Amino acid sequence: MDRITAARVFIETVERGSATAAAEALDMSRAMASRYIASIEDWSGTRLLHRTTRRLSLTSAGERVLELCKEMVRIADAVSEVAADAATPRGRLRVTAPTILADALLVPLLAEFARDYPRIKVDVLISDRSVDLVQDRIDVATRIANNLDPSLIARRLGTCQSQLYAAPAYLDARGRPVSVDDLREHQCLTYTNLGGAEWTLRDGHTQVSIPVAGSFETNDTVALRRAAIAGMGIAMLPRFAAEQDVQDGRLETVLAEWQPETLGIHALYVSRRHLPMAARVLIDFLGKNIET
Repeated sequence: MDRITAARVFIETVERGSATAAAEALDMSRAMASRYIASIEDWSGTRLLHRTTRRLSLTSAGERVLELCKEMVRIADAVSEVAADAATPRGRLRVTAPTILADALLVPLLAEFARDYPRIKVDVLISDRSVDLVQDRIDVATRIANNLDPSLIARRLGTCQSQLYAAPAYLDARGRPVSVDDLREHQCLTYTNLGGAEWTLRDGHTQVSIPVAGSFETNDTVALRRAAIAGMGIAMLPRFAAEQDVQDGRLETVLAEWQPETLGIHALYVSRRHLPMAARVLIDFLGKNIET
């Protein structure tokens, strides 16, 4: 965990008398503040706070650690002030993104971002699993979802509209579905992290849930797209990832009037107050360049 942030949380908790008040002051959740306090105690190897239902007080070790935490924060703030004096944002950012978003949108945008901000180094962790921002020291997470972790700060960057797609060769061989019920008779390529063996589709007036099955399932959306291009069946893919394939004739839209739920594309981070300047610049850049 970020020990500087943990030190700030510990100081605020002592000065304000509770982790709840510290969390509010630092614009983070109560659960996140408690985790930071626990990390300071784990680091020091001893209990730092006496906790009762009515009050909170420092142990003798806690008094010593409090002074050290204040010194840590003072030095960190001094370093930040030096960086803030620079005309160009700089630093190292750890960013995480799901594979399809990284492949189709984020990496191309980061190439442009690097030209605009050459002093910011971006370390990208690409994963379809939900990464723990604190544990993995992530500055900014980009995620495609509507249900977000309430302990994190979220900024909406855009929307992700999806569609059903298949290779023309597959559709020529198996026929083109004319109704959602026809999907039951087709090879449907499924993504384990979204929908799985049941697809929910809407045509603007009606919503239906259709059980689907096929010979291919994956937790990697890039692999899902490649399987569809290879003619293995029908896949549910984001439009931003498949539009070029449609234009180039590698994929064809299936049941164009039926669409999955539109999802938000978000940037997530732990604390608004202590968000690095480089991270703010990156989030603003993505917000301007990801189409809604």
